[in-house]
Amino acid sequence: MTATEHPHDQHHPPGPAHPAADPHGDPHHEPGHHDSSHHAPGPAHSRRWAALAVICLAQFMLVLDVTVVNVALPDMAADLGLGRATLTWVVAVYTLCFGGLMLLGGRLADAFGARPVMLTGLAVFTAASLATGLAGTAAWLIAGRAAQGVGAALLSPAALAFVTTSFHGPERHKALGVWAAIGGTGSAIGVLVGGALTDGPGWEWVFYVNVPVGIAVLAAVPLLVPRRAPAPGVRLDAPGALLVTAATGALIYGLVRAGDDGWGDEFTLLALFGSVALYAAFALVERATRAPLMDLRMFTRRPVLAGSFLMLVATALLISFFFLGSVYLQHARGFGALETGLVFLPVAVGVAAGAHLGSRLVGTLGSRACAAGGMAVTTIGAVPLALLSDDTSVYGVFLPGLVVASLGVGAVFVTATTTALAMVAHEEAGLASGVVNTFHEVGGSVGVAVVSTVAAAGITGTASGAFTDAYLLLAIVAGVSALLSVLLVPRGRPDTTGMPHAH
Repeated sequence: MTATEHPHDQHHPPGPAHPAADPHGDPHHEPGHHDSSHHAPGPAHSRRWAALAVICLAQFMLVLDVTVVNVALPDMAADLGLGRATLTWVVAVYTLCFGGLMLLGGRLADAFGARPVMLTGLAVFTAASLATGLAGTAAWLIAGRAAQGVGAALLSPAALAFVTTSFHGPERHKALGVWAAIGGTGSAIGVLVGGALTDGPGWEWVFYVNVPVGIAVLAAVPLLVPRRAPAPGVRLDAPGALLVTAATGALIYGLVRAGDDGWGDEFTLLALFGSVALYAAFALVERATRAPLMDLRMFTRRPVLAGSFLMLVATALLISFFFLGSVYLQHARGFGALETGLVFLPVAVGVAAGAHLGSRLVGTLGSRACAAGGMAVTTIGAVPLALLSDDTSVYGVFLPGLVVASLGVGAVFVTATTTALAMVAHEEAGLASGVVNTFHEVGGSVGVAVVSTVAAAGITGTASGAFTDAYLLLAIVAGVSALLSVLLVPRGRPDTTGMPHAH
């Protein structure tokens, strides 16, 4: 998505409480040089721009796969006989594994070098895409999506590590600008590509399309990306990564199950309480380990807490809008996949426009005004969606409401990132980016699980009013978040000079 900082771009002050890896994979990093612009330039190579193009193509696949499947969901359900819970997991499990394991993926890139981890992640993602396209059962489909998320969690931080170590000075800003643009365009193109492929050769090609691209990139990376020495003494926190992923998975399972079996169901309650226990275990592990995956003390920093909250809510809202809207248009209004993709194209463009506007306003109005204003705009856009009826105009009411909401969400994305990264000390910016990016991916998974449960009757039957209930919930969440932003987000204008780049 737009305006989210990648967790691998981490800066670590000295001391056992922080991970000991340099954010950019530079083995010569010294503890006082936290700003990436202060790193001594590494050896430039003549093929770095060609390598950037190839790596950005790989990153584009990963971003695309967040939204590309939404439009294909009804066709998947019809062909494979999938229920609502399975459709929810098809969307949620990818972002769950992507986000839950991404910090570990960045640490692996530090420990073993960016190129081998990048190649491993790319191979896993490509093979998983092929397997997912071949899926004939719900279990196979979900397993394939989970494997795609694992591959993405390895590939993405390693790719960004290469970008930050291969370009220096003005070239670095230009290269990171290209990287950031991938996040801004991926979601927009994803809904259109998903619709075109589903209406054309079939939903399987939503996954098959990754295979030739992945093979081409696999062949090109060894030729264009040089091998770099890994950072010495990097510690891995695999237990932490597995615990936080399992905890979020249990939470999503409980939320999804409640849509079919109710909140009083024993397995629903067991999953929800189990999630709380796993999160508590994660906190204990992070406090005890010498190299924690996530420094939980960052949540005592008000800007980080505010940025994490904003990112969680903004991503939950956006992915929920895509998920609900795709099912609503095709299931309740009889739209085809391609037409649905075309409807969502201006919505995705609205997110990018909102992010661009937010990046300009946050420096003049300040973080609090931008956050509260963005959430208020999202609320205004979501209210008409909560009043939908069977004869409401899609192009006169539904689409304008979504576009307005997307503008607000885009502005909140930028505000979340700049608040968390630019309003803390430089030596903590990388740690903050890891926290915020984790909440970005988790927000998408949890958001889809919640709205899927609320709209269960509409997704599985003809009760279209269930969709309006879900949209009403999103409007309430956005409105309450606008009020909380006034209390939670610090005053002041963030200083974005020298701030780590976002994607």
